[in-house]
Amino acid sequence: MPYKELANNKCQMSKDLCNGSCTKREMSVTSTVISMTVGIISNILALFILIKAYRRFRFKSKAAFLLFASGLVVTDFFGHLINGSLAVYVYASQKDWERFDPHKSLCDFFGVCMAFFGLTPLLLGSLMAVERCIGVTNPLFHTTALGSHHVKRLLGMTWLLGLLVALLPILFQRPYQVQRSRSWCFFRLQGLHDWVDVLLPVLFSVVGLLALLVSLICNTVSGLTLLRCRVQLDRDDHRHSRNTSHHSEMVCQLLAIMLVSCVCWGPILITSIILSLQHHGEDQTSYTQMLLVVRLATWNQILDPWVYILLRKAVLKRLFHVALRLCSPHPKQIFRWQESALGSSVISRPDFIRLDGRFLPDTAIQSDHHLP
Repeated sequence: MPYKELANNKCQMSKDLCNGSCTKREMSVTSTVISMTVGIISNILALFILIKAYRRFRFKSKAAFLLFASGLVVTDFFGHLINGSLAVYVYASQKDWERFDPHKSLCDFFGVCMAFFGLTPLLLGSLMAVERCIGVTNPLFHTTALGSHHVKRLLGMTWLLGLLVALLPILFQRPYQVQRSRSWCFFRLQGLHDWVDVLLPVLFSVVGLLALLVSLICNTVSGLTLLRCRVQLDRDDHRHSRNTSHHSEMVCQLLAIMLVSCVCWGPILITSIILSLQHHGEDQTSYTQMLLVVRLATWNQILDPWVYILLRKAVLKRLFHVALRLCSPHPKQIFRWQESALGSSVISRPDFIRLDGRFLPDTAIQSDHHLP
């Protein structure tokens, strides 16, 4: 009798474990599908906004920024679509890599996609920061040297650089490894054999961190330059105040993209370096930490498009007006003063362009108000 009860208890425990694992797998598949769907919809909406803006500013210096931004959104879109589809397939196959991927070809493709769609947005973000820094600090050079064909060439070179770094493990015959959670593939971070196994993830992480550092430096220079121009404009009775509005909008978007990239991809880049330089194997703490930073990195491709959806001049102006209504006891007087100041700045704007660099060129931004 006790043996029968013990057998029944073991069967019940096995059923409970099976039901728990099935429920957990279903939740993982559901969360992956929801994340992929939200990311795809967000990137499509952001791409629609960028295309609409590009048609408006096609022959102005903002067109270069919009082309880079469109390339970033397209990269995030395909990253969500491809990586999300692979993750859903892995979960649907119950993570049995030995059965559905005996030759490790799918794992290599998954790892290349993870590395490419992770590193390329960081490179594009740094490229956009450099472009905006040149546009703010040296506008005449930006207008003459950065045409649409140059921008498209730089986009292609950036994608090729990201693809080259992602293909290095395949070229050096160091295939990507199924990670401990068995839901994704990445660089070999445990069981390292020689210095090449250490070099590949470190190189990937260093390139990503350098891209974040370049973005930080260029965005800081652009922000300080715009702030200095703003102070100068206030001294000159708001002349040329509309010349800096679109530049400020783009710099705010770049700062938000840099912040999102640092928060989402900074931890996984640093963790990859630490795990690669460790001599002992991956323990439970390292496994939990790596799983957490990977889930955090997936939010980068979801949050990036919302920067272009929310941080637009029209949206920011409405939010500013709402904030003034809530904070000011006499909001109507403030709005009336702002409208009069804006009108005077447009009317009093001269037709010449300052060449000393303190004021941004009129070719970059044209007023929406057409005077008779």
